Amino acid sequence: MRHILNQTHPTSPATAALLTVASPVSRPRPERRTGRTGRIVGALVVVGMLSSAGACGTAQPPPGTAQAPSAARGPSAAAASTPPAAIRNTCEALGRAYQTNMAPLAESLTKFVADRKTIAAAQQSLAAFATAVQEATATSDDADLKAAGKKAATQMHSKSTDDKFFGAIKTSKDIDKTLGPTLTGWLSPVTRHCS
Repeated sequence: MRHILNQTHPTSPATAALLTVASPVSRPRPERRTGRTGRIVGALVVVGMLSSAGACGTAQPPPGTAQAPSAARGPSAAAASTPPAAIRNTCEALGRAYQTNMAPLAESLTKFVADRKTIAAAQQSLAAFATAVQEATATSDDADLKAAGKKAATQMHSKSTDDKFFGAIKTSKDIDKTLGPTLTGWLSPVTRHCS
């Protein structure tokens, strides 16, 4: 493209440089993240999403924006928009559990796919995650959230010792499924309370 323009219209070096940058042929394609690094980055994205769910209604309006007083919105609106302290504190603890345990779980599953002998480490990582969920919810003053945490942790603990479950994890797609829909399903009893 540049050589055609140079033949018909003289261009300055700055214009020629701009044409080189703007030309779709000259732009290198972005490399796609694959392999272990890509899976870990993907897992960290999931951690970020789960962490935002763990905030559980604790977001504050941006500075400078007026927020209507609770009385003006009505008592039911105030109760719906502000979770009780018991739920908020438990959800924040769950957010910390996600942040602490998601990356080690992703890494252990990635190592497990590469070396099947590391099954014990992968199982331990899932069990640690389950224990963290149990501990985050065990002291909650909200009985429903406490029961939901126990249910999620029990399910995760049972899968942590399930050789058939780990035997089905063979590829990076299996890891993605485990860290995505499968884990989301296990944690759905508690995330319902924290969203």
